[in-house]
Amino acid sequence: MKNFFKTFGAALLAFVVGTVLMVIVTFGFFAGLTASLRPSQPAVPDGAVLRIDFRTGIVNSPDNRIGTIDVNRMEITMPNTLLEAVQAIQLAAADPRISGICIDLDNSGTVSLADLEEIRAELIKFKESGKFVWAYGNVYSQTGYWFASAADRVYMNPEGLLDWRGIAANVMFYKGLLDKLGVEVQVIRHGSFKSAVEPYIMDHMSPANRLQMETLVDALWETLVSDVAASRPGHTPAEWKQYAATMAVATPEDARRLGFVDDLLYRDQFDALLLAEHPEVQALGRKEAATVQQVALDQYIAANLMAMHRMSHNRVALIYADGQIVDGESGRNSVGGATLADQIALARRDDQIKAVVLRVNSPGGSALASEVIWREVELCREQKPVIVSMGSMAASGGYYISSGADVILADRVTQTGSIGVFGMVPNLQKTLRDKVGINVDVVRTNASADMGSVVRPLSTDERTYLQNQVERTYRTFVDHVADGRNMTFDQVDAIGQGRVWLGVNARENGLVDGFGGLSDALALAVDRAGIGEDFEIREIVSEPTPFGTLLSMFSTQARTDRVLQDELGVLFRPYLAMRQLLGQTGVLARMPYEVTFE
Repeated sequence: MKNFFKTFGAALLAFVVGTVLMVIVTFGFFAGLTASLRPSQPAVPDGAVLRIDFRTGIVNSPDNRIGTIDVNRMEITMPNTLLEAVQAIQLAAADPRISGICIDLDNSGTVSLADLEEIRAELIKFKESGKFVWAYGNVYSQTGYWFASAADRVYMNPEGLLDWRGIAANVMFYKGLLDKLGVEVQVIRHGSFKSAVEPYIMDHMSPANRLQMETLVDALWETLVSDVAASRPGHTPAEWKQYAATMAVATPEDARRLGFVDDLLYRDQFDALLLAEHPEVQALGRKEAATVQQVALDQYIAANLMAMHRMSHNRVALIYADGQIVDGESGRNSVGGATLADQIALARRDDQIKAVVLRVNSPGGSALASEVIWREVELCREQKPVIVSMGSMAASGGYYISSGADVILADRVTQTGSIGVFGMVPNLQKTLRDKVGINVDVVRTNASADMGSVVRPLSTDERTYLQNQVERTYRTFVDHVADGRNMTFDQVDAIGQGRVWLGVNARENGLVDGFGGLSDALALAVDRAGIGEDFEIREIVSEPTPFGTLLSMFSTQARTDRVLQDELGVLFRPYLAMRQLLGQTGVLARMPYEVTFE
């Protein structure tokens, strides 16, 4: 018995010690990762070149930062916000330590087309400081080349690739799959262009939707071509279009001969040329193999966080509507009607806040949540200027919440409009009965007590009821836009009907007031508030603590999404859009689908 207790005691002690050690190691691991969420303060040496590479990606709202874990290096890299990127470039223009900028997009993270447009505009302003902007790449996509064309000079690897063949937009249709599964999607909508439901009930674009998509791709292509022609003089826009039509850029030598790039150089040759032409740049290494002293954009931001944040009693509130609009509280990549309304109300009641900028980057969503947000925008506008800055998309519900602002600024490539509403009710009765042998029976007090059930079709009366709800919401939507834009109901209806417009067209038809990015909207808000140079930008967000961000990265949904993204590849975004759409109920004011251009 003595031996038993000795053995048991030793085992118990070993278990306790092992558990304590495991807790300490685990705590240390998480503490290290949490600490890595806090930006370091790297030094910026004299004669440095700011490298624009977006390796950590760019997001609009700080709420939507999701880090990437590098377990080997015990680091979490976090994406920067658009505001941080813009402010960093503005600061670099006056920073004596920064000699110039190099664009390098070979290992870029995720950046939307509209964010690229805004940062490209800042690079053009940066050149007014007299400092250089050069670009180098092994591979240039079309949008990557459009961005890089803002540089004074563009260089490419002698064995590199430059893509220039025009713009396409693909729409994926799921009707065939749903038919095989026996799923019927019951649709109630208003708007001949409200094509959000088309992928679920058709196997091709309707004529109205095809016209809409053709207008979108043509407007985007015109924008890209005109920008490249302006930045790379010597060829007309028509010639740039002809190069794409004939796929003239087949080799790197073609790119040099036709003026797409200034020369074909290896990376070391690019560094040597830059050092030779700009002696103010600090060289690293031996003279015969010297490289350029560079500071990555995210490092420069981390080193200058305090310099980019000034303090004042005069504040401009920056509030984000970044993601799908949902009822209730906000979540990751979703805008809760209650949350955003509370944030706008907070800005309205704060006497130190002199103006509000609402950054809208949303495909829309719940019509009711959009109405809740719109009302707070209206109340806020009665007391102080409200400026809307549209990002990649501000469509349907995203436009709904924007329509009450004093001024709406959009990027030329913003997808906006989509003034229309719809409802969808899937009917899984046949799927359950024929595919898995399940039948559902029901007891109810009234014929429509279970209206909206996914296990039976809608009756004629129920369809009429829901159609009336859709029509009422559409009339309210159009009335709000007409009031906010000083237009008649018929004028809004003519450009509404669910049609999506690119920013360049939205300005022509009166849906937006002008072109401009986030920095332009902030400057306009300051001007409208009459506070001169004495102001502070206050971001009103619900950003979690570093430890909370870390825990969210290990959530079940986050892990599932990462696995699905790896497995589905390019199909992940359509899957995610379908999951979000089918997960919402009620009347929706949402983008037809998220259009990605190739």
